[in-house]
Amino acid sequence: MNIYMKALSYTLPITIFQEGKTFVAYTPALDLATCGKTEKEARKRFREIVLIFLEDIVSRGNTEIVLTELGWKKEQGKWTPPQIISSQFIDVNVPAFA
Repeated sequence: MNIYMKALSYTLPITIFQEGKTFVAYTPALDLATCGKTEKEARKRFREIVLIFLEDIVSRGNTEIVLTELGWKKEQGKWTPPQIISSQFIDVNVPAFA
């Protein structure tokens, strides 16, 4: 981290699911995903990838553009991620195509 950057703290929504033997960690707030062999490893890698992502957009000077495109709001100088209103399963019926 650049020593001149101000420390920031965010609470991000995270979904962890399993695909076979792999655990996937995903956040819609940054549209980022990573994985690990265990849930613990996926969480650790998730924190790492979020840090890398945020450091990158800050160093490139495009924080405002990227976060705005991801639905974040800047209020009183502080960025707020989009809030998840609901998380649920829905049934979708798709006709079979030959």
